[in-house]
Amino acid sequence: MRRVVSLFLPTWSTDRVRRTLGSAAPPAEAPLVLIGREGRRRVVLAADAAAQRAGLRVGMNATKAQALVPGLIVNNADPAADAEALDRLALWALRLYAPIAAADPPDGLVIDTTGAAHLHGGEDAMVEAMIARFAASGFTARAAIADSWSAAYAFARYAARPILVVPPGESATAILDLPIAALRLPKDMVESLRVLGFQRIGELTDKPRAPLTLRFGPQLGRRLDQAMGRVSEPIDPIRPPISSRCARFLASPSPQPRRSLAI
Repeated sequence: MRRVVSLFLPTWSTDRVRRTLGSAAPPAEAPLVLIGREGRRRVVLAADAAAQRAGLRVGMNATKAQALVPGLIVNNADPAADAEALDRLALWALRLYAPIAAADPPDGLVIDTTGAAHLHGGEDAMVEAMIARFAASGFTARAAIADSWSAAYAFARYAARPILVVPPGESATAILDLPIAALRLPKDMVESLRVLGFQRIGELTDKPRAPLTLRFGPQLGRRLDQAMGRVSEPIDPIRPPISSRCARFLASPSPQPRRSLAI
């Protein structure tokens, strides 16, 4: 059975900025936001945990955010740098965990670990080690492993605290209690479904498919089928750059060095 890990980095952008600043980074308890433009408006594009606790949120007007939190630390957002770093992180995961890994923008990774978990002490030990490596490098992370990419994505963002390993064959049942937002649907579609009274994924699976498809198009049904494992969702793996190497063969296996996050 296929097994997929979804790694969710809820404060990826601000964590990356702190890591980049190194010793010059503000203390963890100091609220930090990253600002960018939406049209002519300057808005919050990322907020760290301290800023969120202070009531700030993504999409808030930058001037309002600064007025609400005196002493707020403000940096410019850099989505391109975030994306490049996420790709480097995917390469790190590919080299360390499994031959199929990819960035899952804007704030995650997806790794097909089918047949690979036993090399890392089993699924629980593997994802625990992942989270520990991120924490040691200053990144908040949550992880889930399930039978499909869509299911693992949903569990990582809406159920993992910070880790959830769904037993093989149980993803399609466990996902029914998650909110419909976990299906990776457009925000306007999620809001329209909520207006109609749908809150949980299980409420959608109980309804006839044809009326939903007529109203919302094929994407809703496709996302449901992917989450339930009825439709395959291939991962386009990141590919390491081609380089010339010189190999040295040893008489006995050498211990694998501990690799820190490559960001």
